[in-house]
Amino acid sequence: MGLRANPSQRQKRLGQELRRIREESGVSREAACRHAGMHKPHLSHIEAGRTACSATRLRALLDLYGCTDTTLIETLVDMSAASGRGWWSEYRELSKGRLWDLAELEWSATAHRSFQWMLVPGLLQTRDYVAALFTHTEPAVPSEEGARFAEFRLRRQEVLFADPPPRYHAVIHEAAFHMHFVSRKIRRAQLEYLVEISQLPQFTIQLLPFRSEMPPATPGAPFTILAGRADSLCTVYVEQPVTSAFISDPAHVEEFAATFTRLSMAAFDPLDSTLLHATSSYRLVQHLLYIL
Repeated sequence: MGLRANPSQRQKRLGQELRRIREESGVSREAACRHAGMHKPHLSHIEAGRTACSATRLRALLDLYGCTDTTLIETLVDMSAASGRGWWSEYRELSKGRLWDLAELEWSATAHRSFQWMLVPGLLQTRDYVAALFTHTEPAVPSEEGARFAEFRLRRQEVLFADPPPRYHAVIHEAAFHMHFVSRKIRRAQLEYLVEISQLPQFTIQLLPFRSEMPPATPGAPFTILAGRADSLCTVYVEQPVTSAFISDPAHVEEFAATFTRLSMAAFDPLDSTLLHATSSYRLVQHLLYIL
């Protein structure tokens, strides 16, 4: 079997986790290879995500490493066996491998924590909001290609209504609802949609007001923390203008988690139509609807 030239995020994440567990156990690469009956280059390629690892060999390695976390073991086995083919495979012409990685990661995540300060998070955008964004892209893309990107984003949203759905917690800066590249009518409908879905148990939506002492550019880029079935498999997706990034280093993931906690504490209370006090997100939504 040939080596993968462009491993998917799932394949790279599996290899990274195997290497982390091995190194923390103190088992050398040479000892692991002897135990699993493989050559050192083979294990190196597995840990880099460039080649597959059978379930039998994977379990043998994890047993050698002393891993007893059943949830983690079964999750890694499932990651190794996954084909990577899903509904996102229908959008190959977009040639955006990271978008496919993101879609696959979203569908395997048990919880999402998302921060946005200029836009509504992609998974919460209405159809008209999505269409408006892809109509005014910079640099401009052909209308047919923009329509496919918009369709892809709307397909991604289906994960939030799966059975069972993942938990979804969003902190959205108030600035997102003052951006004029989306019309007042669309912004109003978007706010009303957020109120509607906030009634569902899987959603926690908070607005971060202008009067918060936390600056809107802290952090400087929107991000989403995607929780895996095992605690150690959390991944952060950071949106960047040129190329977005997946971050899996535990220390960096913890930094983003701490940042999200601070943002959540600085934001108004979760969107709930029964809460009308001064620091409620619903109260701010009603104000925004009034002035739009």
